[in-house]
Amino acid sequence: MLLHQTLTGKWQFRQAEADEWYPAQVPGGVHTDLLAAGLIPDPFVADNEKRVQWIAATDWEYRRTFTVEAGLLAQQQIFLVGDGLDTLAEVTLNGQKLGRTDNMFRQYRWEVKSLLDEGDNELSITFDSPLQYVAPRQAERPMTGVPHAIPGGPYLRKAPCHFGWDWGPKLLPIGIWQDIRLEGRNIAKFDDVHLRQHHQNGTVMIEAAISLERWQDDDLTAVMRVSGPDGVTLIGEASISGDSQVVAVTIEQPQLWWPNGYGDQPLYQVELALTDGDHLYDRRSYQVGLRTLELRQVDDEWGKSFTFVVNGVPIFAKGANWIPADSFPTRLTTDHLEMLIRAAVDTHQNMLRVWGGGFYEEERFYDLCDQYGILVWQDFIFACSVYPMDDDAFLENVRREVDDNVRRLRHRASLALWCGNNEMEWGWESWGWAGLQAQPELDDLAEKIPELKPVARQLGRRRPSVDWEILRDAYEQFFFSTLPEWVAHADSATPYWPSSPSSNIPFTDPNGQAQGDAHYWDVWHGGQPFTAYRDQFPRFMSEFGFQALPPLATIRTFADEADWNMTSYIMEHHQKNDSGNGLIIGQMAQTFRMPQDFPALVYLSLILQAEGIRYGVEHWRRNMHRVSGTLYWQLNDCWPVASWSSLDYFGRWKALHYAARRFYAPIMLSIEDAPPQMGLHVTSDLTQPWIGTVRWSLETLGGEVLESGEEAVSAAALNSTHIRTLDFADRITDDNRRRLVFVAELWQGSERVALNIGLFAPNKHLALVEPELTAKAHQQGDQLVIDLTAQSLARFIEVSLAGVDAVFSDNYFDLPAGRTVRLSCPLPPGWTIDQARAALTVRSLHNSF
Repeated sequence: MLLHQTLTGKWQFRQAEADEWYPAQVPGGVHTDLLAAGLIPDPFVADNEKRVQWIAATDWEYRRTFTVEAGLLAQQQIFLVGDGLDTLAEVTLNGQKLGRTDNMFRQYRWEVKSLLDEGDNELSITFDSPLQYVAPRQAERPMTGVPHAIPGGPYLRKAPCHFGWDWGPKLLPIGIWQDIRLEGRNIAKFDDVHLRQHHQNGTVMIEAAISLERWQDDDLTAVMRVSGPDGVTLIGEASISGDSQVVAVTIEQPQLWWPNGYGDQPLYQVELALTDGDHLYDRRSYQVGLRTLELRQVDDEWGKSFTFVVNGVPIFAKGANWIPADSFPTRLTTDHLEMLIRAAVDTHQNMLRVWGGGFYEEERFYDLCDQYGILVWQDFIFACSVYPMDDDAFLENVRREVDDNVRRLRHRASLALWCGNNEMEWGWESWGWAGLQAQPELDDLAEKIPELKPVARQLGRRRPSVDWEILRDAYEQFFFSTLPEWVAHADSATPYWPSSPSSNIPFTDPNGQAQGDAHYWDVWHGGQPFTAYRDQFPRFMSEFGFQALPPLATIRTFADEADWNMTSYIMEHHQKNDSGNGLIIGQMAQTFRMPQDFPALVYLSLILQAEGIRYGVEHWRRNMHRVSGTLYWQLNDCWPVASWSSLDYFGRWKALHYAARRFYAPIMLSIEDAPPQMGLHVTSDLTQPWIGTVRWSLETLGGEVLESGEEAVSAAALNSTHIRTLDFADRITDDNRRRLVFVAELWQGSERVALNIGLFAPNKHLALVEPELTAKAHQQGDQLVIDLTAQSLARFIEVSLAGVDAVFSDNYFDLPAGRTVRLSCPLPPGWTIDQARAALTVRSLHNSF
């Protein structure tokens, strides 16, 4: 019999060796428990982050008393299983030490039957300070890392971003962050179940390679049940006399799983049972999508392609980079997580990159990606740092971590790639890591966190030498040989890539454009104009981005109105990138007139970000014969902050997210503007040709048409089609360029599919006038429907409902004179149409200055 008893729920905790115990919640952590007890201020408000730094420099204890269920206590073997302990823990049961943990990404198991009593049992877990652990090691042998982070993070297998990043706070969670339970076992259990798919002649065989952990040599049977989306269940069985076996079923008419936008996502439920016919000894359940996937890299005229191919169809990857959705991950609800994933789906995204500075996500994340058709580029958890790869104990710890997580995730339909790390090869090759000492001395850190002063006094002010050549060689050995061997052993079906970016040739043009993937940061960090994106032709753009402030409703959660200034102390505290607010203002000055007040500045920062990313994505999608994907940095936030995200911490849509719905549309109209020339392009992700019409006009901002035309569109499948380039050199003069606009509309029959405009002068120089917007709202079922009309060009129209976080069918869009656009959103529950009309607010670029 298979029995489990959860040990989550109500616990107690205290600061190590303190007298008083406080209530705790598991899963959870010290910060959230202290917050619930009213013992610390909210770290996300104002600069309270600084006031809680002592927590990570302190040891903590958790305890729980429990009684073992009678049936469980009678089992032959009983294990204590911890799916996630963060991070340095000593686990004690009834006064007996079970062991220590040092990796938040691993599952730990201990056999405990002999230690359990029939009555009360006490489980105690002591967590050591992560800062006290890394500080002396960093002082002895500095590992170059992120300048925004507390130094020493590479020594500990903990989420790197917990130590701080250029979008995240220095908040290091401590505690039981995933499930903890007792498992009772008899006779045997599954040690490993490896599901593989074999596609041949229109059928799919699902094969399960099984290995057992045994305590008796009984004859057993593995039973596999595969339940399809059509309700049909197939059963396969195999006898197991030893420790391993293979069981399989064949699906004659399989329903294939597709990425979002390319087809449906039918899922099969696969259950493996271990039995002797009368008793169930173990069970595993999996959610499986049937598909083939390859990373196609073939030589071509530009170098070598980098294209994901699913079920034989080349996919243009449209997506973003994913970071942990909360600095305190146990606060993340499944509903909020689904809202974030669904927001990506609703903007036509088909890939998320789980970035290597966070952590391997929980099952619910991958469940949702399977369900919604989101391919996952999965980094291993290494980022932007030098790691002690020459240390055998460190590597053994990582080996177990890799084995746990590859085995856990390899069956996922959504899993598209294992990637070794984030930006480490690029760092070795281009950032001058050898000998770089950019982090503060331990003494400087101890001034900010007094709990570290004893460590600083003990070690003194040391300046040790580091053998960088050894570490560089160890990097190459690990990411180009050791790690891919581990991955191939556990999961030969999923492609492996050594780093992002990389050319797959060690330290050779790792961020180039001939082969592999690329990160382009010259627009943000380098201050280049948005037009610089058009000079880039990577094979796959896996990172690029531009920042914006979060919406004003989010700023209200951490800053009082007295702090509503771009250079105020609190606003700069919630900007973790050096000079980040200045970079936003600099690009803003190149693009727009200066805002009239702080709300206008927030609005301009939002549309500035959207415009920058649009400029890049449209260019790369126009060149999809050469570029195979764009993942902008970043989808989401872990706290309220100015950042590169398109969804803020609360899930509010920034202008960028609405823009993504347009620039990631399966049929995209774009204008390659090079005034006075305007190039018309239609890009298609559809697998069939698309027929429509482009109607264009050169007109004044007030709507007087000077020239117009219509072009038939036959857009090739999975391709970008150049429709026509128009040259208005004989129409555009220095006197009129500020008062003219090029308008292009894509139609299919009576439906306008897209509307885009091109300018002949910068936005800040346009002779905009009050557009005299008219908004008419009515109700259709549970939807609020709004018809908008403008008498003169209205740029970047923002529509909102006061007091409600509404998501509209479109927002931050252009409306040329004389046209009408219809929007909709769910009518807030309990609202009347009159309430909605009263709450409706509309503004455009003209209102910002």
